Amino acid sequence: MCMVIFAPLFAIFAFATCGGYSGALRLSVDCVNKTESNLSIDIAFAYPFRLHQVTFEVPTCEGKERQKLALIGDSSSSAEFFVTVAVFAFLYSLAATVVYIFFQNKYRENNRGPLIDFIVTVVFSFLWLVGSSAWAKGLSDVKVATDPKEVLLLMSACKQPSNKCMAVHSPVMSSLNTSVVFGFLNFILWAGNIWFVFKETGWHSSGQRYLSDSMEKHSSSYNQGGYNQESYGSSALGLF
Repeated sequence: MCMVIFAPLFAIFAFATCGGYSGALRLSVDCVNKTESNLSIDIAFAYPFRLHQVTFEVPTCEGKERQKLALIGDSSSSAEFFVTVAVFAFLYSLAATVVYIFFQNKYRENNRGPLIDFIVTVVFSFLWLVGSSAWAKGLSDVKVATDPKEVLLLMSACKQPSNKCMAVHSPVMSSLNTSVVFGFLNFILWAGNIWFVFKETGWHSSGQRYLSDSMEKHSSSYNQGGYNQESYGSSALGLF
């Protein structure tokens, strides 16, 4: 029941907080010659975080010449993989919910449903772990690349002490941090469900049956051995 309720919700939160993100930072370059200054340099970026494609122009403080720059890095692979896992996990959890509720007999027929469910649950647990870990590293790279202090280091005008370069505001990363948290929560949720899905398969019952049969055979052989010893003892006493 927890999977039915929480799996779709957690998946939605994961891909919505990551896939729907857009952020911006603002810088200012105050040149000695005030006419060359630009006190409002806006740099916007968004999912899938191909930062090397985000370009912007800044003053050089050397006449009207301007410098064209781009942010550093590309975290699109980890971000897109994370969102893809979240979307497919959402779709599968919805489909599984429909099957559990409306097609319970078909689900348990020939044990095929529980077996498929178990395999898919293990796969998604692994994908959530890999995707969340990769995206956590990707997010760390995004934070460094969009740090205003790091961006200011790219500007030639900011290397001259006479010019004043400042960060007006930094991008807000709270939703991206939330996406990583929900990624690992999804991993915990799916990994924790492996045991419950395993119990639905025939492997669990057959394993218990095998253990029970082994214990019964061991017990019967032990009792038989005890009975033979008693018979031998009685026979020996009869001789005397």
